[in-house]
Amino acid sequence: MTELIVISAVGRDRPGVVHELTHTVLDCGGNIVESRMTALGQDFAMLLLVSGNWHTLGKLEGKLKRAADGNDLSVSVRRTEPQTVRESMLPYGVDVVCLDEPGIVHNLAGFFAKREIDIAELNTRSYAAAHTGAPMFAVQMNINVPGRIHIAGLREEFMEFCDRLNLDAILEPVKG
Repeated sequence: MTELIVISAVGRDRPGVVHELTHTVLDCGGNIVESRMTALGQDFAMLLLVSGNWHTLGKLEGKLKRAADGNDLSVSVRRTEPQTVRESMLPYGVDVVCLDEPGIVHNLAGFFAKREIDIAELNTRSYAAAHTGAPMFAVQMNINVPGRIHIAGLREEFMEFCDRLNLDAILEPVKG
């Protein structure tokens, strides 16, 4: 019977870190189902959803702990279940660009939480604006909107919210 674990690993960014951790997964007989990996500052962060039988995942947990100790990594492993399909949810994408200032992600998360809208994925980045060098901030989200929410009303509330915070934003359905 196939089981699932979520692995999170954070450590110094260096060449070979992805190869080493994915080799450990493969060597134990695990299969990477989903992954997210990125450099953050001088560190590297990985999130992996790995499948395998109970023996494979038990072996992998032990090997990952040893690999972490030898490579200055923080590794966390958690057993999980397959994601349940929520048929009454509508997938939407949100893109926001604005001047970088504290609280942007918090305010966006609060807007959606008040409406019981699930944030399925969130990515942010800071960058310097072309020509002016002004500190900019970009947010990309995938959200799941409950079918009971009127989309036109949500879009209007969201645009008013963004106007108040001086956020340039788009809320549109995820296609395909």
